[in-house]
Amino acid sequence: MRIPAKFFTDLEAWQNAHAFVLEVYRLTAKFPSEERFGLTSQFRRAAVSVPANIAEGFRKYTIADKARFLNIAEGSLEEYRYYCILVQDLGYGNTIKLQEALDVIAGQLAAYLRRLRAQ
Repeated sequence: MRIPAKFFTDLEAWQNAHAFVLEVYRLTAKFPSEERFGLTSQFRRAAVSVPANIAEGFRKYTIADKARFLNIAEGSLEEYRYYCILVQDLGYGNTIKLQEALDVIAGQLAAYLRRLRAQ
């Protein structure tokens, strides 16, 4: 029997999304200075959105509200995915491992949503 999470930090999807944010910050710190208000800012904002929405949705009382925040997190994952492609194409860094991490997080969010909707 699975013990329900007490805190959003107990969720593997949140843990992996948070680790992803830390990697995004490390990667974007190496971007050219002219990208500070462009790609660096956008990539970081999208990255932070995923664990933030997981956290916010965790304390919502209705399944519909929880699902809405998880769906917003899923949308931000796709935004991430584009930024990973762009960063790679611009030669600002290797994002292959980040893209692999995105796939894991996306699968975890999808599973979490399925469990919620099955309740």
